[in-house]
Amino acid sequence: QVSASPPHPGTPSLVCRARGPSPVMSRAAGYDRHITVFSPEGRLHQVEYAYQAVKKNQNVTSVALKGEDCVVAVTQRKVPDKLMDKDFVTHIYNITPNIGALMTGMSPDGRALVFKAREIASKFKDTNGYEIPVHFLALKIANIGQVYTQHAYMRPYGVSTMLFSIDDEKGSSLFQVDPAGMYYGYKACAAGTKDQESMNALEKIIKKKDLKLTETETIQQAIGCLQAVLGMDFKPADIEVALVCKNRHGVIRLSEEEIDTHLTAIAEKD
Repeated sequence: QVSASPPHPGTPSLVCRARGPSPVMSRAAGYDRHITVFSPEGRLHQVEYAYQAVKKNQNVTSVALKGEDCVVAVTQRKVPDKLMDKDFVTHIYNITPNIGALMTGMSPDGRALVFKAREIASKFKDTNGYEIPVHFLALKIANIGQVYTQHAYMRPYGVSTMLFSIDDEKGSSLFQVDPAGMYYGYKACAAGTKDQESMNALEKIIKKKDLKLTETETIQQAIGCLQAVLGMDFKPADIEVALVCKNRHGVIRLSEEEIDTHLTAIAEKD
């Protein structure tokens, strides 16, 4: 028997094999079925899908804005059923009395991550005798997110976390942690369905040189930004607002009456 001679190194079959499948083919080949397997383009498709879960799962947009001596977080509140008690629908949590968290994406994932963050903060205080700095808590949460992109036994959390606090050394602090375990400090940030449009609007606010971001102004700019991006006039029950401020203790959630006052002021400005 005469064996067929191997193809010449320059033949198309070997060239195609060296290049690997196209981006469309990589999904068909099943690279998006595993968290831990890179596609030929160097992508982790399941992690990218976690980002989509943040955008599309609740169809909610959130913004946070850092002022001169405060940080304000604003998010939509959507009650899925008229029979539900709206007080139990929230995206804003306390990690410690002085560190607030705004979770955008899958609510159960957000709640689970909040409980882990509270455990980390509690253990830190027991060990060191003082409250965990917000930048270190952001790092710890980011580490959890990174581990779940590397191990096959858990999927990534489908949630984006914004942490805000008044730090003893650094003053007003705002951090965002994404599902892949990336974390950064921000002057302003956004997450959810219209995150990119919100970031563009926040950029314009930050660039205004003559704008003094006092507590009241920061609240109104954050709410106004979210209103403009979503193209709707809010009622007090449509949004949640929380803030931390140097001259006020702890994380403060605004009541519907206080939100209504700010909404009226924004409407009068326009």
